[in-house]
Amino acid sequence: MKLIGSLTSPYVRKARVVLAEKKIDYEFSLDSPWMPETQVGNVNPLGKIPVLVLDDNTSLFDSRVIVEYLDNVAPNNKLMPVPNRERTEVKRWEALADGVCDAAALTFLEKKRPAAQQGAEWIARQEAKIGRSLEFMSEELGDTTWCMGMHFSLADVSVGCALGYLAFRFPQIAWQEQHPNLARLYGRLMARPAFIETVPHD
Repeated sequence: MKLIGSLTSPYVRKARVVLAEKKIDYEFSLDSPWMPETQVGNVNPLGKIPVLVLDDNTSLFDSRVIVEYLDNVAPNNKLMPVPNRERTEVKRWEALADGVCDAAALTFLEKKRPAAQQGAEWIARQEAKIGRSLEFMSEELGDTTWCMGMHFSLADVSVGCALGYLAFRFPQIAWQEQHPNLARLYGRLMARPAFIETVPHD
């Protein structure tokens, strides 16, 4: 199988971390919808990354779809529980983390526009989402080792990718000082090879 994506996208990183944690061999093809010569639209009509192209040339897109497929296709190192309340809680963590990434990516793109065209109210709205979400994550995590308590799961992968994207694109957001339990969680994640090898960079 082949994963198509960039080195900066937190959604691509989530897929790469899951592939590494599951020990699944794959080809990584660098492409971004923002590149003039991009081919992403040929495999995903939405023109978004990541895209996972299976051996039969079926294209899977949206990181949530991709990581669920990967967790099911390989039985080792399960990252999601069977369908029950706990699975719903894992998916809630994932939705929250992806929402942080959405707001951060929108803010990053807006700030790349000429200053006169930037929407200050729009940026403030996205930044408020990030702030509230970090507060919620911190409260939900509490003093536990992992998001779901004592076991590592897709919840941690998702939150780790969101925190890593903030550290990469918005170092001025002092979430490490404001929420030391999130900083400790990210420190534990950054001790794992899957996270070390996928740190975002331009």
